[in-house]
Amino acid sequence: MTPPELERQLAFLREIDRLKSVVRLSPLIDRSRRENSAEHSWHLAMYALVLSGHAAGTIDILRVVKMLLIHDIVEIDAGDVPFHDPATHVGQAEREQRAAERLFGLLPEAQAVEFRDLWHEFEAAASDDAKFAKALDRFQPMLHNAATDGGSWVECAVTLEQIKARCQPPIERGAPALWAAASEMAEAHYRKP
Repeated sequence: MTPPELERQLAFLREIDRLKSVVRLSPLIDRSRRENSAEHSWHLAMYALVLSGHAAGTIDILRVVKMLLIHDIVEIDAGDVPFHDPATHVGQAEREQRAAERLFGLLPEAQAVEFRDLWHEFEAAASDDAKFAKALDRFQPMLHNAATDGGSWVECAVTLEQIKARCQPPIERGAPALWAAASEMAEAHYRKP
């Protein structure tokens, strides 16, 4: 007989497999298809490990990695909302909050609280850990779009001004050197004839 705590953990792990089915607008760099949210979360965890030296503040890399691995789990219920389609943003915060309660609520209480707290911390982007995690979350799609001749920027007619408004503040707050690189990549794309 499986202990109740383990059964709750296994139920959560089975449920989050659904994150692999949430397709994002961002293309893979090889352009073979769009990435899914599970791949995005894993890739961001790798970004944190590789780019941690560029964090603006003092960070706890394990906490950053945890945030990045759980930050999009709510998309299982709430879906992924592209930033350049404002109509899809209506009610998104409420949908994500309900999703966080349901999904993290599958876990034993102590883990549920820890994961919800980390998710809220990421969303608020106030701590150094969360600022860096949020910076990476905005930086990674920029790198993908720049590496794919504009990717979803072109597909959705996104302007350089929209990218800067959305990405510059969080990336600059969490990792200024990454904003310098991201800005350079975006500007180079928009300078192309």
